[in-house]
Amino acid sequence: MSKLDKDQVLSDFTAAYVAKNGKEPSVEVKSGWYSIDGGKNVRLAAIEEMTQELSGSAPAAKAAEPAKAKKSAKKAAPASKVTEAKSAGFKVVKKGDGYNPANFWLDYLASLNSDSRTPQGFY
Repeated sequence: MSKLDKDQVLSDFTAAYVAKNGKEPSVEVKSGWYSIDGGKNVRLAAIEEMTQELSGSAPAAKAAEPAKAKKSAKKAAPASKVTEAKSAGFKVVKKGDGYNPANFWLDYLASLNSDSRTPQGFY
């Protein structure tokens, strides 16, 4: 990891920002965090990445986009789950993306392979 020169990074960012937007950004510094034009607080490394994006030479950002697309594709298409499963004399009903606590305990008791039952008033 290389050490970033604060003054150099900020001057490069200011030059790229002026070239892109035509005005100087207001940069507020507060204990190692930088707020640009009253926006979200970021670290110096993020400002360096923003400089690359503003200047048009952002190979790292372009390489990261397909990885993000792959992650979002995995989240967008969840595997379909069985809505009902039979086990040891009771029915486990699964709704949505996961178990509720009652279904978890019913599955757990079924996996014990014993004559365990749920407590009275469990349902």
